[in-house]
Amino acid sequence: MYQHKIASDIRCPLEYGLEIFGGKWKSRIICVLSEKGTLRYSEIRKEMTNITDAVLASTLKELIADDIVNRTSFDEIPPRVEYCLTDKGISVVPILQSICSWSGAYHKEDNEHTMAQCKKCDYK
Repeated sequence: MYQHKIASDIRCPLEYGLEIFGGKWKSRIICVLSEKGTLRYSEIRKEMTNITDAVLASTLKELIADDIVNRTSFDEIPPRVEYCLTDKGISVVPILQSICSWSGAYHKEDNEHTMAQCKKCDYK
């Protein structure tokens, strides 16, 4: 996981929120897990389409560290690992839906590149 050179200096709750679910991939992963429930790594990868394995693994580790995503590994052969939202992660979903609703009023939609989960979002 990426280590910042300077310690985080969060002085506002908004900054904390944006650190937790901000960025290109975190909100997308949260939305996918919200829509689909519990998924294995390969299933998340398939839903995300154009994310690299390194970025997906790193982002999942950050979401796990922030208690947004739960990782469950099963002691089986072959090994099985599943990811799902924690209660804290589920509590973020309405916030992301509100942001999506606001953004829908100002962002011109590109239907060709819109994620499947976004097409189901009721922001209009």
